[in-house]
Amino acid sequence: MSIQIPDTADLAEANTHLKGASPQEILAWACTTYFPKLTMATAFGPEGCAILHMLSEINPKVHVFNLDTGYQFPETLQLRDRIAERYGIEVELARPAQSVAEYEAANGGPVYTAEPDRCCADRKIAPLRKMVVGFDAWISSIRADQSIHRAKADVVGWDKKFNLVKINPLLRWSHRDVWAFIMANDVPYNPLHDHGYPSIGCFPCTRAVLPGETDERAGRWAGQAKTECGLHSLDSSQL
Repeated sequence: MSIQIPDTADLAEANTHLKGASPQEILAWACTTYFPKLTMATAFGPEGCAILHMLSEINPKVHVFNLDTGYQFPETLQLRDRIAERYGIEVELARPAQSVAEYEAANGGPVYTAEPDRCCADRKIAPLRKMVVGFDAWISSIRADQSIHRAKADVVGWDKKFNLVKINPLLRWSHRDVWAFIMANDVPYNPLHDHGYPSIGCFPCTRAVLPGETDERAGRWAGQAKTECGLHSLDSSQL
């Protein structure tokens, strides 16, 4: 099936139009432009929960999914239930073809210990590729100040890796902006954030941030050069 790539001039015009727009205005534009072929991926981080709150007021029918690797914290999956109860938004779980037990048996044990990039590719990126088939655009919750890769993103752009328009409504927000919104609106969030986990991924590859560590993602793949799972790395950033 051929992929219809939007004209880069149209994407540039959208970025100009949305320059200085609020996240709610960006989401409203995304819903008007792409719904029902609009989806959102969330790991139930604070940014994603903030966006879900906004979507509940703008268009709660937008399709939302979570990449359930089989290694998520129990608190993360419990938060999915709290989101459904609060907003009526049922987040679909996108799972790999193999269960954790099957995957580890086929590979002689956990893959994340020696090949974390392959583990992410098999259990996150591959399921995402399948999940977004049939959609024209996806919403992410990245912020530009989170990493050098994310700083290269636009509010609206073409995602080469997944052949979708990518929309980043919180791109210009800070960590403080996100938490101010959560507190002001009583948005449900993962209780692990109150115990030293500013960024939460899979439990084998996530630890609490240590005293003196200022990077909010310092607890992700600690001690390794790896800093991204691959969903938002350089080759999937916007043009």
